[in-house]
Amino acid sequence: MLGALGLSPEHEAVYTVLAGRPQADSAKLGEALHLPAPAIEAALSYLTACGLVKPTPDGAFAAAPPAVALGALISERRAELRSAELALVTLAEEHRKAMAGRSISELIEVVTGAEAIRHRFAQVQHAARAEVRNFVTSPAVAVPVGANSAEAQMVAQGVRYRVVIERAVLAEPGGVAETVDSLRRGVEVRVAESLPIKLVLADAELGLVPLTVAPGDEPGAVLLHRAGLLTAMHALFELVWRYAYPLGISAFGDLTEDAHGEHADIPTGLDRRILALLLAGLTDQAVATQLDISLRTLQRRLRHLMDLAGAQSRMQLAWYAVLHNWA
Repeated sequence: MLGALGLSPEHEAVYTVLAGRPQADSAKLGEALHLPAPAIEAALSYLTACGLVKPTPDGAFAAAPPAVALGALISERRAELRSAELALVTLAEEHRKAMAGRSISELIEVVTGAEAIRHRFAQVQHAARAEVRNFVTSPAVAVPVGANSAEAQMVAQGVRYRVVIERAVLAEPGGVAETVDSLRRGVEVRVAESLPIKLVLADAELGLVPLTVAPGDEPGAVLLHRAGLLTAMHALFELVWRYAYPLGISAFGDLTEDAHGEHADIPTGLDRRILALLLAGLTDQAVATQLDISLRTLQRRLRHLMDLAGAQSRMQLAWYAVLHNWA
């Protein structure tokens, strides 16, 4: 929790224990944290130097008030980040001027190999200051499902994420769970029947577009700097986004079915997830696989929902579900 302020897990653990007590000596801290004496002494020395801990007259240690001590560290980090942001703006402008007179070949960088593509994929996202837009297609080549750690970091920093996923992605193992995690983080997700390409865009500055390769060949991608082709990618994303089906976290309900909800008069959490995935276009078998239920259970739940809605067909059920906020 305090790692962003430069504290190690041991430093944080010692400070946390001290913050909950009037004072404690190194021996008591070692007993409470199950750490050896040298580790406790090193942590206390560091925390004292940072102004987070102060020695007491009787040889023990007490935590400095968190609002004061941690507040000072946070202010320092904010000032450092602000300086870095100003440096980024200056460097970006210098880079823009330098790129303005360069040839097309210098505005387009070819990246080869799965590891290099993963690295560039993360770099493009970290370069965004306002928004990341992403097409996710199946199958994953360089970045498997659940492997995009940059998304969580950038969303936490206030960067907006808009992601369009291909319907087949939801049918992959872990596809639904990863989508739900993204929705919970605040990512805006929509589903399309199919997508023409994989794509990630950072603001209006950078874009990464995979190259089409023959099966078995080394994967490749093109990194686009601000150029006409990148403008075309922006337009393509916005067009697909406009007509893609939006997913919302509320539609997925709880992760588990209410044990007493088999014959409830309202949709259970499981029902909402079933409806959300069916509306996204998955087959019955794909939905059952993703939710780890039998096909028979899924069809029984659908029959119950149709009875609740008074629907004679799945088309009528879908209309009723959307109208009554079931999905």
